[in-house]
Amino acid sequence: MNTYKLTLLALLAALAVVGRSAFAFLPNVQPVTSLIIICGFILGPVASIVLTFLTTFLSNMLLGMGIWTVWQVVSWGLIGIFSGLLGKFFKNVPLFIIVVFAVFSGYFYGFVISLTTYSIAGGNFFAYYLAGLPFDSYHAIGNGVFMVLLYPVISHFFKKYANNRFTIQNTN
Repeated sequence: MNTYKLTLLALLAALAVVGRSAFAFLPNVQPVTSLIIICGFILGPVASIVLTFLTTFLSNMLLGMGIWTVWQVVSWGLIGIFSGLLGKFFKNVPLFIIVVFAVFSGYFYGFVISLTTYSIAGGNFFAYYLAGLPFDSYHAIGNGVFMVLLYPVISHFFKKYANNRFTIQNTN
């Protein structure tokens, strides 16, 4: 990993930590998942894993560290790996598909966190998961909105590093 790529990761991590702290008053609405997906698409799966570790630990130092930190790393890491592989195999992905993937990732993140929390709390998993579904929906909708706002801007600025491999196709 060269210095330029590390600088890009540091900028994304700073944006994610500030964004997560700024939106802490809204339940589960945060730009972190969208930034990890963007990082995976443009910089690759390894870079998204590094961003996942940086963002999770730095933002949890501000918002609170606990056993959930491990599962946040796991779920965001899996999302980063999936997006990195998608970006590697599909060079021109329409923005609509990226937004759908971001919305799905919000529900995937919530499912992984619910599985791990349920194993600690016990009880009926489906009741537990359904009770948290509105918060997963906030996360999913927030991911879609942040993706529409952030992907065009970040992909434009990262075009130099990405060697013009990623273009946003017009959905009209």
